[in-house]
Amino acid sequence: MTVTVLCGGVGAARFLAGLVQVVDPTSVTAVVNTADDSVINGLAVSPDLDTVVYTLAGAIDPERGWGLAGETWQAMEGLARYAAVRPAGSAAALTWFNLGDRDLATHVYRTTRRDERATLTEITAEIAAAWGLRLRVLPMTDDPVATVLVRPDGSELAFQEYFVRHRHDVEVAAVRFAGADSAAPTPAALAAIAESDVVVIAPSNPLVSIGPLRALAGIDAALAARRERNVAVSPIVGGRALKGPADRMLAELGHEPTVAGVARLYGEIAATLVIDPADAALAPAVEAAGMHPLVVPAVMSTPEAAAALARATIGAVTGR
Repeated sequence: MTVTVLCGGVGAARFLAGLVQVVDPTSVTAVVNTADDSVINGLAVSPDLDTVVYTLAGAIDPERGWGLAGETWQAMEGLARYAAVRPAGSAAALTWFNLGDRDLATHVYRTTRRDERATLTEITAEIAAAWGLRLRVLPMTDDPVATVLVRPDGSELAFQEYFVRHRHDVEVAAVRFAGADSAAPTPAALAAIAESDVVVIAPSNPLVSIGPLRALAGIDAALAARRERNVAVSPIVGGRALKGPADRMLAELGHEPTVAGVARLYGEIAATLVIDPADAALAPAVEAAGMHPLVVPAVMSTPEAAAALARATIGAVTGR
């Protein structure tokens, strides 16, 4: 059995960690959002890709859910010295986005390989291999795409400014994906979606984690063509996001911040929505949105809970 998972953020990484406990990791493909990617202090940073790799390698910082465990911050502390002399408008010595000393090695490697004209797909495969991963980790595209948050006054924020610098504590009026119109999904990602026995939309923010994938030409069509074998896992439990601003962002952008709202977003591309027992009363609303509700515990509080969720999710298609 082959499984492809559309991924973005911590929830997706935890779901993948559960999935590889219940199926052969070599049969799993993770197609990962790259619209959060940024250049920080001259280094190419791919937060979602790295969160997936570090989590699957068992190296993630369990408290933060991102970055490496046992991290130190001497390089950032050293950079802070230069912030006081940085000219106005310079991107040097940015300290609001923390890059740990151990984490820097990944970004240095990625940046050097990009300077050597390697594709992000090639680089990601090398990084995953270096960490001993057996599943396939694919960026959604090798082309530049950037999530941009539009505020009510019309001003715009790059995603990392919104998410990290402002701690996603600003109102959003719109989201756009710069470059998505001309970007192409990686051929391997499209093939994985078309050919896998099961496609899972991970418990990620539907708007800024899964939204960038769907903005690429051909992704939604490929998903719709196999809708009955696609399962989405709601990132909303009891009307709230377990991590991040998904609930607030859904409301700000005119969507209902419940599993019913999630179902309305995914109904055309997936037949089943996994919802937690806390939302069982909304199962009829999920059905009204055109999705079959599968009610199972969806909070991945332990590795065992993540594995149970993954087993139930793929079982919605395979019957196992």
